[in-house]
Amino acid sequence: MRLTDHQLVALFTELLGADRVLAFASLNSHLHDRIVQSLTPDSLSPACVIYPQTIDELSKAIALAYEQRLRVLPCGNATKLDWGGLVSRADVVISTSRLNQIIEHCIGDLTVTVQAGVTYQDLQAVLSKQGQFLAIDPPYPNATIGGILATGSAGSLRHRYNSVRDMCLGIEFVRADGKVVKAGGRVVKNVAGYDLMKLLTGSYGTLGIASSITFRLYPLPEFTQIVIATGAAEVIAQLQQKLSTSVLTPTACDLLSASLITKLGLGDSLGLAVQFSSLKISVLEQCDRLAVLAKELNLQVQVVDAVTDFWRSLENLLWQNELRNASSASTNHPVICKLGILPSASVSLTQQCQQIFSQQSYFLQIHAGSGLGILRIENGTAPQIAEQLAKVRSIAEAQSGFLSLLESPQELKFNNKVFGNVWGYTGNVRDLMVKIQQQFDPRGLLSPERLV
Repeated sequence: MRLTDHQLVALFTELLGADRVLAFASLNSHLHDRIVQSLTPDSLSPACVIYPQTIDELSKAIALAYEQRLRVLPCGNATKLDWGGLVSRADVVISTSRLNQIIEHCIGDLTVTVQAGVTYQDLQAVLSKQGQFLAIDPPYPNATIGGILATGSAGSLRHRYNSVRDMCLGIEFVRADGKVVKAGGRVVKNVAGYDLMKLLTGSYGTLGIASSITFRLYPLPEFTQIVIATGAAEVIAQLQQKLSTSVLTPTACDLLSASLITKLGLGDSLGLAVQFSSLKISVLEQCDRLAVLAKELNLQVQVVDAVTDFWRSLENLLWQNELRNASSASTNHPVICKLGILPSASVSLTQQCQQIFSQQSYFLQIHAGSGLGILRIENGTAPQIAEQLAKVRSIAEAQSGFLSLLESPQELKFNNKVFGNVWGYTGNVRDLMVKIQQQFDPRGLLSPERLV
């Protein structure tokens, strides 16, 4: 029988100290809501949130949870805690947000090692002082590095720099039994051991809790500019194809739905946003070449110099970070999905989504190089949205793609069997994923049923 909440608080307080343990009833409304949204509606509330301040404390806390057979919900700053499937039960929440030290920045080697609780925005601020940056652009700047790794969340820069797992050179994490494990190293050319970095990236805290991570870095570019081409869908598809076979080297290339282009004040048709970052003379030359190519296809062309403002506006439309952080027990939760499709079919998908969501407010962004994208739907009933998402998923799967639900009302995820399992992964490696999880966590104590 599980210990009472009071007993659990006392147990972890004795282990770590009163300043490391916060009873669930004492949480601020934002964190309380994030945790509740990540659990099934019929789940009991966790007893407390635990804040280890050292890796040794993290190891001890998990070891104690393992000994008591407690189910653990790992998190950082909880920005993406409700992504993916709902956790069936969590006795305690363990946050890495106080593990927030930059361990080593090897400027000459272009690598950095940080604890999992360092936030993305704080890390980039430190790196920029040395003319370097971590080449990922996740949706929430206040997300922790550990949370970014756990969810594999990246953005438009993956067109040039690939994904989070490609940036990760080494990792230290705590297993479900509290043992600390290391893999990889702190140099770019490292081939020692199993590639656990890639395995833990995107595992949603089901295989272990990252304590420190080493990333490769890149020099900050001298100059950046964006060219946005808008026009008819079939012509945008031609431009996308020509760009993919050209000698141009964009750092980002995003297909934006007409609804996004309209909201950004850039027109009223489908758009392709292409970013170049390099030496100024190279960027200007490439932007000119792309503009000429787009005009030859009778597309409208706009050049954006305020690059940071553009990406911030786009991010606010897709993720609405400020509204999300300010929300408190709101029932008006948007639906945000991650999808993937063959790049050659991305324009066709945007057209079909325009028909499927013709009566709703929606936004769609697809990274043209990888075919990965984000779909946001802002209104509609759960059964209606489930039916619509089933159509989008069917289209994506017909093109060797997928669709999974990141954020939504609990109802949509909890009743996924009724609504057709619209959120989860249904690919052919599902059984393998379950077997790997059982190897790492045989008792099923870390984020239970998160990936089921």
